[in-house]
Amino acid sequence: MPLWLIPTFYAVASIAAGFLLPRLEINLLTARLEMSISSAQAYLSAVASGMMALTGIVFSIAFVLVQFNAVVYSPRLVIWFARDRLLFHSLGMFVATFMYSLATLAWVDRQDGQGVPFLSAAIVAAMLVASVLMLAQLVQRLNNLQIMRVLQELGDTGRSVIASTYAGLPWSTSEQAAPRQQQFEEYALTVKHIGNPQSVIAIDIAKLVEHARQVNGLVVMECAVGDTLLEDTAILHANVANSVAFKRRLVSCIHMGDQRTFEQDPKYAIRLLVDVAIKALSPAINDPTTAVQAIDQIEDLLRRLAKQDLDACRAFDRDGVLRVIYQMPTWEDYLALAFDEIRQFGSTSIQVMRRLRSALVELAGCISSERAKGVHTYLEHLDSGIERSSFDPEDRAAARIEDRQGLGLSHRLEGDAEASTRPAERARWLGS
Repeated sequence: MPLWLIPTFYAVASIAAGFLLPRLEINLLTARLEMSISSAQAYLSAVASGMMALTGIVFSIAFVLVQFNAVVYSPRLVIWFARDRLLFHSLGMFVATFMYSLATLAWVDRQDGQGVPFLSAAIVAAMLVASVLMLAQLVQRLNNLQIMRVLQELGDTGRSVIASTYAGLPWSTSEQAAPRQQQFEEYALTVKHIGNPQSVIAIDIAKLVEHARQVNGLVVMECAVGDTLLEDTAILHANVANSVAFKRRLVSCIHMGDQRTFEQDPKYAIRLLVDVAIKALSPAINDPTTAVQAIDQIEDLLRRLAKQDLDACRAFDRDGVLRVIYQMPTWEDYLALAFDEIRQFGSTSIQVMRRLRSALVELAGCISSERAKGVHTYLEHLDSGIERSSFDPEDRAAARIEDRQGLGLSHRLEGDAEASTRPAERARWLGS
């Protein structure tokens, strides 16, 4: 549902209630509020005028804070904050309270009303209390814009996406990616993107499997979740007869939008965490501690990804027949996305280098030996970068010490004070 419909629903509901409830109260209820007419008018006028002023002030502050923090963290976080449903529910409640207060005010001391409507005045009071509670929740949500809460929220979202993307798939997969035995020219049907650039936000593999099974065909995806499709970009190929109706059914399985989302895209959470880290490492901000805190979340996501079957790029139907070949990031893709830019932009920070070494060494010690080889290779690349850096010999030695806090607590082998400066021995020790 589009988010703008939320405050619209509140407004329409309050207008309808303002027309119906006072009339029903006049005709069916005899109870009247024991309050003077002038006091009731002052009360309802104060609620109505106060709600509009509160709406303007609160949302001006909210969007200024969102914009400020998005500039500090990442421009891609603007929509993530601005699409918070609490903002729209709060706006809807404030508008509804304002409009219903005006409707009740119109029925005070009407010729057929004989006083102040009791039920409507009570509803206004209840809506005012609900608005105050929503305001408190909104203030708490703005408090969540602190850097640690933002990083934790991104990490939680990434962990949730990893679990939903790789666990309990509704189709059968294989352990290894399928080699493409056929050339694209052999596929009779090709679906291309027509229109403005759009991002792939989700692919319904289960439906693609079912569609391919019905025509006894094979679908090969040329795009992956997170890709931006341009005019005439190939989306998929299929070894079935070229049919407009079948094309439409296949296209309906590819969900696209104006920008990337977290749905089916663990890379996006890592992308945003890396954005926060490299923005903190920029000369304008120069905050390596924030980059270290972002690496904490990135390392946790990599540990969880390392336990998944990242090579499961084939989908089979219920009879075990291969129906869909799709694209998923490899372990090396995740590793490069997580650390390449931080390594490059943080090459002048001893704190960042120490935290990166700690992340890589400990990651290599807790994953399978096959994937640990890639981590060891990356660790050697990091060490060679430290050797080529502008650090003096003492700083180079300090940068090659593993430290989960960046600068705070180095992890040395017991009885060997120089072990942490020898990355190969350290890595082999942790892997044994």
